[in-house]
Amino acid sequence: MSRAMAGCVVLRGLMARYSRLFDSLTPTACVSVWTRPVQTRPVQTRPVPTHRTCPVRKLHLCPNFYAGHNKWSKVKHVKGPKDAARSRMFMKFAMMIRIAVKDGGSSNPEFNVALANVVEQCREKNMPKASIEAAIKGAEKSKTGTQHTYEARGPAGYMLLIDILTDNNTRSLQDVRYLLNKHSAALCDGARHSFMRKGVVVALGEGVSCEQALELAIEVGAEDVQEMDEEDEKPTLRFVCGLSEQKKVRTSLEELGVHTLSSSLEFIPNAPTKLSQDQLEAAFSLIEALNDYPDVVRVWDNIQS
Repeated sequence: MSRAMAGCVVLRGLMARYSRLFDSLTPTACVSVWTRPVQTRPVQTRPVPTHRTCPVRKLHLCPNFYAGHNKWSKVKHVKGPKDAARSRMFMKFAMMIRIAVKDGGSSNPEFNVALANVVEQCREKNMPKASIEAAIKGAEKSKTGTQHTYEARGPAGYMLLIDILTDNNTRSLQDVRYLLNKHSAALCDGARHSFMRKGVVVALGEGVSCEQALELAIEVGAEDVQEMDEEDEKPTLRFVCGLSEQKKVRTSLEELGVHTLSSSLEFIPNAPTKLSQDQLEAAFSLIEALNDYPDVVRVWDNIQS
């Protein structure tokens, strides 16, 4: 209590001593005492930049700069289908090797003419050597399958021969019939009469004109010669001959300096069927669907190209 009273006495004394100073202060004077003058400088206006000048990564909105998109599109729509078709082709060759080993009774190409012809066809299509050897070894250990040839007729009157290698003929027959019905085709008897079994010798056709190819065919004893120009592959010549003349024709071509690639037995149409553009597209769609079926080895047609 004594401390509070002492504080009051001291406060009263201070107020009495400085009362004159408090009375002389006005609001204007208080502001002048407690504030300092501020020195102002003229503001220099500069143009505001429309973009940043510091190094930053730019974002391009133009489709031409989507390099990753274009690259993937090329791989997906160009290289992807080619790789898939190449894989299916190698799978078909492996099945043909199984057939050749089964029919020839030997896995040695030197003692099996059919197997030697298939191996040549594999090399012609750049099938890896390791894949060829694996297919030959696998043919000895694989399950015994049966080979069949189905005869079919297309909606426009063209004929088809479908080579099948399967271990369940009932299943394969039902699947092939379903694919044919889906494309307005059907199995039929008598389609084989539209084809002839002939020998075919394939040779390189670079630098060989049509006249020269005909002269070569006459000289070696071939019945006909066909020019083949497949996409992304070198042009080739197909010399068609009789079954007994196949070896002779190939030997004669080699003696004349023509490099042969392969020789095989094929079904050659003797009555080609001409189709319109729409009918061709529908026929090729059916043939592609049949070739995609795992049990189908090869599809022959008599469509006039």
